[in-house]
Amino acid sequence: MTDPYPSGPQRGLTLTPVEKPGLLQRLAELLNPSPEGIEGLLAQLSQAQAKQLINADGRRMLEGVLRMSDMTAGDVMVAAPRIDTLDINANTDDLFEQVIETAHSRFPVFEDQRDNIIGILMAKDLLKLQRAPELNIRALLRPPIFVPESKNLNDLLRDFRSNRNHLAVVIDEFGNVAGLITIEDVLEEIVGEIEDEFDEEEDAGDIYSLADNTWRINGNTAIARINEAFELALPEEDFDTIGGLVSHEMGHVPKRGEIYEGFGLRLVVMHAKGGAVRWFKVTPSKPTQGQD
Repeated sequence: MTDPYPSGPQRGLTLTPVEKPGLLQRLAELLNPSPEGIEGLLAQLSQAQAKQLINADGRRMLEGVLRMSDMTAGDVMVAAPRIDTLDINANTDDLFEQVIETAHSRFPVFEDQRDNIIGILMAKDLLKLQRAPELNIRALLRPPIFVPESKNLNDLLRDFRSNRNHLAVVIDEFGNVAGLITIEDVLEEIVGEIEDEFDEEEDAGDIYSLADNTWRINGNTAIARINEAFELALPEEDFDTIGGLVSHEMGHVPKRGEIYEGFGLRLVVMHAKGGAVRWFKVTPSKPTQGQD
């Protein structure tokens, strides 16, 4: 009699364990068939979040990667008129003052005219001049990297990683300086705004006294706090922060380097980001002639 339940393997029948699909497999299945173009992918990422395959942060980063594929250096760069550059022929004291005031870590250095960029100066390298004043500042310069406005951000990020540079000078089709782009500018297209040395916790303070008898003030500092610190009477009814008040008075959100004088203060925008002023450098205005 034939055993109805043979113990050996049956011919033609293969048993395989049932595996639960992983996140990558489920995401790949979601993205098939391949959508047409970036907009289709973005729509499917929205579906992936709705199905809890990715979270909101993951979706934003993936969307940034997708959108970045169609972006160029010209889309992200800081335009030439807004670049803080150093003159190779400036004296050392002027260089130190500009570096301290603008608070960047790297500066394009020009000779004769701003379009003639001859190198990149690291702010930390200036410290060498304090210990060895005989050093020629030209010896401290690093070779500049030039990229065209049409340079794709994906390729630029790859170049930044491979050559270990964090800054590139962007040139237009005629070879003129069009702007400046950093690795932070590129990464922010993926991960969003990156906090830097100017971005401090709200409870870390909002008004700082500097060595040159000026102050560094957070743009989010309450007007009441400004009035108290500088013995002023700025209007507190319509605006909560000094940044909001200055933007209203100027008719636009000021950019780095712009100056506003009023209410007994001279405010220089040190850092602006995300459509708001992050830091001002503030000097009380000098009394006009005849004023007590």
